[in-house]
Amino acid sequence: MNTVPSQHQRVLSGMRPTGKLHLGHYHGVLKNWVQLQHEYSCFFFVADWHALTTEYDNTGIIAESVWDMVIDWLAAGVNPGSAKVFIQSQVPEHAELHLLLSMMTPLGWLERVPTYKDQQEKLKEKDLATYGFLGYPLLQSADILVYKAGLVPVGDDQVAHIELTREVARRFNHLYGREAGFEDKAEAAAKKMGKKNAKLYNELRRKYQEKGDDEALETARALLEGQQNITLSDRERLFGYLEGGGKIILPEPQPLLTKASKMPGLDGQKMSKSYGNTIGLREDPAEVEKKLRTMPTDPARVRKTDPGDPEKCPVWQLHQVYSNDEVKSWVQEGCRSAGIGCLDCKQPVIDQVIKEQAPMRERAEEFINNPNLVRKVINEGGEQAREVARSTLVEVRQSMGLEYR
Repeated sequence: MNTVPSQHQRVLSGMRPTGKLHLGHYHGVLKNWVQLQHEYSCFFFVADWHALTTEYDNTGIIAESVWDMVIDWLAAGVNPGSAKVFIQSQVPEHAELHLLLSMMTPLGWLERVPTYKDQQEKLKEKDLATYGFLGYPLLQSADILVYKAGLVPVGDDQVAHIELTREVARRFNHLYGREAGFEDKAEAAAKKMGKKNAKLYNELRRKYQEKGDDEALETARALLEGQQNITLSDRERLFGYLEGGGKIILPEPQPLLTKASKMPGLDGQKMSKSYGNTIGLREDPAEVEKKLRTMPTDPARVRKTDPGDPEKCPVWQLHQVYSNDEVKSWVQEGCRSAGIGCLDCKQPVIDQVIKEQAPMRERAEEFINNPNLVRKVINEGGEQAREVARSTLVEVRQSMGLEYR
């Protein structure tokens, strides 16, 4: 089984608390979250434990950064009425599942995660020879699996983390999914679908297991997803029985590939705090205008009368994000013919950036002026998340024989 049934599908995504966010975060992550919250059951969390993997010696910045970041999420349009918004460390089930998974996860699986050595190379100035840093991909897996999330929005560089999570779930189900009387329970569950559907399920199961018929497997999966009169537990049991395994306790998630952010920084590079080329998500309009008016342009345009090439100008990259075809044609013609100056060229971008930020600044004011409202959002989201996480841990403990009654 590769995904949870569509009617039970959840999306899980988180961000490390790094302080106030910038427009790169908005175009790369938050706009996607705002859309997803209306399509799926979404869990969005502040990954404060993940922040400790690299900032364990500088924890003072984390708490303040948490609240700044949550305000930015809410300002961008993340709706706590549509999504669960919470802080990772306030749902201790993440840590418990991480610990339990660590008991059965081979060390080599963690060492081969591509970002493990990449991050050590990039952050040479930090001592990252720690258990926490080695294990953070498994903590990510626990973050996903504790909610039985079916989809995880990631870029291409994070797909390896999802594959690790799938392998961990597969190994867990193989080791612990063989509940007592599994076959009898699965056959009883099949009968609950009705005589006709039960017969079809068994025929498809036989075709897959005896002949390796992948089409039969997919048809059977679709049949199970469409059943309304069986419990989620029975459904997961039937998925496992279909594939010749045990009960699916931890479903394997799928990556939900997101487009790379097209938001360039003020110097034409990717917008990043480390490059010092950012525009804050809710930065003061006067400061935004100042930054954009002074950003570099095509070096060939020393004077206003010198023709330029938009392809060599960082401002043109911003037009690609913010301008319509009419404005872009005006820029191309005006720049190449020296018919417009660089400040003229920048003005439409300035206007559009400030226009985009206006509702975010307005929404943020409500939360800045009422910090208790932000804490209420987090507390309520945390309780909702914990309810789901607790349910998963009950199943996990039972399957591992850790329920003592």
